[in-house]
Amino acid sequence: MRVKYETGFTMVLALALMLGLPAGLVSAAEKGLPRPDGRPADMSKPVQVYILLGQSNMLGFGKINPRRGKAEGSLVHAVKEKKKYSYLMDDAGAWTVRKDVRNVRVQGSGTGGMRVFNNEWMTIKGRAVGPEIGIGHYLGEATDAPVLILKSCIGNRSLGWDLLPPGSKPYEFEDKGKVWHYAGYKESPLRWEKGTEPKPIKWYAGMQYDGDIARARKVLSELDKYYPGAKKYEIAGFFFWQGDKDRYNAGHASHYEKNLVHLIKQLRKDFNAPKANFVCATLGQTAKGAKGNEGLILNAQLAVDGRSGKYKEFKGNVATVYSKPLSMGGASNGHYGGHAETYMNIGEAMGKAMVGLLKKVSE
Repeated sequence: MRVKYETGFTMVLALALMLGLPAGLVSAAEKGLPRPDGRPADMSKPVQVYILLGQSNMLGFGKINPRRGKAEGSLVHAVKEKKKYSYLMDDAGAWTVRKDVRNVRVQGSGTGGMRVFNNEWMTIKGRAVGPEIGIGHYLGEATDAPVLILKSCIGNRSLGWDLLPPGSKPYEFEDKGKVWHYAGYKESPLRWEKGTEPKPIKWYAGMQYDGDIARARKVLSELDKYYPGAKKYEIAGFFFWQGDKDRYNAGHASHYEKNLVHLIKQLRKDFNAPKANFVCATLGQTAKGAKGNEGLILNAQLAVDGRSGKYKEFKGNVATVYSKPLSMGGASNGHYGGHAETYMNIGEAMGKAMVGLLKKVSE
């Protein structure tokens, strides 16, 4: 797979740099995306698969059309009135379609069945958008190979329990004077007081992880059904936007960094993709310097960024998007008020972060 340097927004950026424009203008040049040209990707190349995981943040609740007469916050208002994301709409007012990026979303609770919500070329469809739109357009513009955006997630899931990856060990955490045993992978229930006998429930630690990964694998096992004409694929990267549910549990928040590091490594192992890049985004309402559980989660997400230097093996292949400056208000537990620009801004930033990692590999 080759990352494009000569076309689209990268060409504009290169020209700006060659002309010696000020940094601010260079940044502005980089942000612009052209409208998709409607041409298919080079199908002689393997499909580049990007797997999107998380909870409701990743699921996406950005409203497309004005609701109850309120235009502000909708994607239509952002594009038509505020002149943002111009690559999404053509001159006739119709949503553009990328014929080089496939948008697939599947969902199920735990290890239950799979429901297909999206299986089409990248365009605006339905009632709401998530970060996949910005991600897909940036990767489609930067990549000459076909791209598959594969989202497999559901809302209200924590990394410390539902999404706990295989191999995660149990640990102890003191809370309000009691020492609790927190479940390791496949243990149940979520926690129990040290020295007592656990009473398992029908859910186990990592049950949603197992289901989400199984559903993603099912899509890939029927590749032609989800990317017509495709014969082979490569797992190019993972996107993760999550953390809301963990902030309500001090034990999970305290262990978030360890779990996130293990998640990155386990995903690469489970998909046999040791070189796949990983991009995560922080919660949009949490500012640097925050205390408590939210501060622990934010610091954990920032720590795994390869540029932080804390995890040398993540240098050049893991990036974190700091979402606070990109959010239009609200919080993760309220889906940011359904403000489409929050989902678009963070999706674009995640897409650009992944493109940056791909370029490092190509250099």
